[in-house]
Amino acid sequence: MSARILVLPGSNRLDSNSRKLAAEAARLLSLTEATITFVNLSDYPLPIYDGDLDEHGTLPENAALLAHRIAAQDGLLVVSPEYNASMPALLKNVLDWVSRVRKVHGRPVQPFARLVVGLASTSSGPYGGMRALAALRPVMMTLGAEVLTTQCMVANAREGFDDAGRLVDDGARMALDGLIASLLDHTRAVGRHD
Repeated sequence: MSARILVLPGSNRLDSNSRKLAAEAARLLSLTEATITFVNLSDYPLPIYDGDLDEHGTLPENAALLAHRIAAQDGLLVVSPEYNASMPALLKNVLDWVSRVRKVHGRPVQPFARLVVGLASTSSGPYGGMRALAALRPVMMTLGAEVLTTQCMVANAREGFDDAGRLVDDGARMALDGLIASLLDHTRAVGRHD
């Protein structure tokens, strides 16, 4: 059975570099035997995480919908921009809400438990979003995900893509290819679904 992989850009901005990188990763993954799902967070608006709502069992419907989609996957590729040396608040908020979902359609769920997760980032600066990934990695591990060591960072991302959305830097392209290969290998080996 082919691996099921969800690609999640951590930005809602239509022309964001992280969405471009996510789209290119999804294109490359679609050339494999994997089943790919691409999620736009703008389709799942969520309020700022509120512990009082959580405590009273009033989780937003979109949190449950995302939890259901993620729980159905073997792998997840998160592509994050870097904002102020960290991941964006939008992405952290989504992870916080989804991690609180305990049941979907009356059945217990742990959306991130044993999920194979690949990380990629973009930055307009020279570090390629390295600090965003440094912030994101421990969050995903705390949620129970199997986070890959291999990652992809695209520095100077404003000039990082051609008109067709392909990476122009050979090093970034090789890093993305390596991340995709690692994600596929690990989801085949330890995927959550048979």
